[in-house]
Amino acid sequence: MNMKQLFLRFILFLTVVFFAAFTGCSKDIPLNYDFNTETGRYRIPDYPDVFFAVISDTHVYCPSLGSSGSAFEKVMYSDRKLLLDSIELLDFAIDNIIASGVQFVLISGDLTKDGELINHQIMAEKLKRLTDVNIAVYVVPGNHDVNCPDAVRFIGDYTESVATVSGEEFAQIYGDFGYNSALYRDSNSLSYVAEPAEGLWLLAIDSTRYKENVHGQHAIVSGKISQQTADWIASVLREAYSKNKAVMVLLHHGVVEHWNGQFKLHPDYLIRDYINFGRFLSSWNVRLAFTGHYHAQDITRSDFNGKFIYDIETGSLVTSPCPIRFLEIKDNIINIRTESIVDKIYPGTDFAANAAAFVKTTVMLEAASVLKKYFVSDKDTAIITDAVGDAFTAHYNGDEDPTLRPVLDKSKLGLWGRFILSQQQYVLDGLWQDLEPADNNVSFRLTY
Repeated sequence: MNMKQLFLRFILFLTVVFFAAFTGCSKDIPLNYDFNTETGRYRIPDYPDVFFAVISDTHVYCPSLGSSGSAFEKVMYSDRKLLLDSIELLDFAIDNIIASGVQFVLISGDLTKDGELINHQIMAEKLKRLTDVNIAVYVVPGNHDVNCPDAVRFIGDYTESVATVSGEEFAQIYGDFGYNSALYRDSNSLSYVAEPAEGLWLLAIDSTRYKENVHGQHAIVSGKISQQTADWIASVLREAYSKNKAVMVLLHHGVVEHWNGQFKLHPDYLIRDYINFGRFLSSWNVRLAFTGHYHAQDITRSDFNGKFIYDIETGSLVTSPCPIRFLEIKDNIINIRTESIVDKIYPGTDFAANAAAFVKTTVMLEAASVLKKYFVSDKDTAIITDAVGDAFTAHYNGDEDPTLRPVLDKSKLGLWGRFILSQQQYVLDGLWQDLEPADNNVSFRLTY
């Protein structure tokens, strides 16, 4: 490559970055949070002893909506979801949860592939298996669940819109899974408060933007709350504080950055103004937030002026390793155990290996499409995307071990490939660094 070609590519790179940054600028007015300004640490409620499970991003999909054809294949390989196994994976997870003896289950959104009515009906039918044996279930919507313009069936080379659900219909379908038993509900969102155990309030927050979705466009991925909902949350937290109730929150979008650089690369996976939102929650002694959305197994802690919050993100049930979290709180210590079902659901088969390979392949395809925009050569693209696939796979599994990181020989890259990699090196480094604490099996204290 001569200097003129390199210069032109550099100008193109700067142009793309400029417009990406410009179009990504938020015009939202910052929210005013009602922080708890008391400095004393003595009014911190104890957590009651409880045993519960968490799953996330189940993305239930009925094969009657299509399981072949170019349109379906395009969707399958543009993401990392084992859609055609979603119902079997959910059934298997429910079997394990019932056998465990938990008191309740939390599900942090993206219950369906894209909010299709038939998929919601299947999901609700499956969850009834839990409530039928007196295991309470609490759900919140994800960005794929409500008023979703991507709700389609696949017919060969094209798609056809199918019925989705409104916010009101979502609350009706999942009435037995949080909404009907709610102590309070927010009139401006699908947020609610429940009491799964005496002395423990669950603040289920709707962080989705389904009201802004437009037919004919893709659903909005990012999450935020309105000022009205922020005020409602503050009123709930203030009452919980006055009644000495321990509070944990359930929402789809993250409240803590799970790897250094996540906000820079993927801001849509964190709730808008996540730093102040996390500080707001922790100021009212919320120490646990259960999230999903990113399809990764990760737990990260943030500290704010002597207080703290753990964001316990649970990986997708349809993305390898297909995890279930089992959590026990006893004497203000939380013990977290993770069970992967990808290698158990179909014993004696290559399902687990194929599922892991599928995740890496889809990540590499997505990365390749980005590199193509920067005119990276096919040879360099193959080298870079292989490293990206390994990094994301490690992060999805949790407990990333840098000693297992494959060596990327930069000498094999061309000059332009090395330049592009240098701009994205923070992604590889960030994904391979496991922020404290551990992600899958860990215990930590919830009091100071």
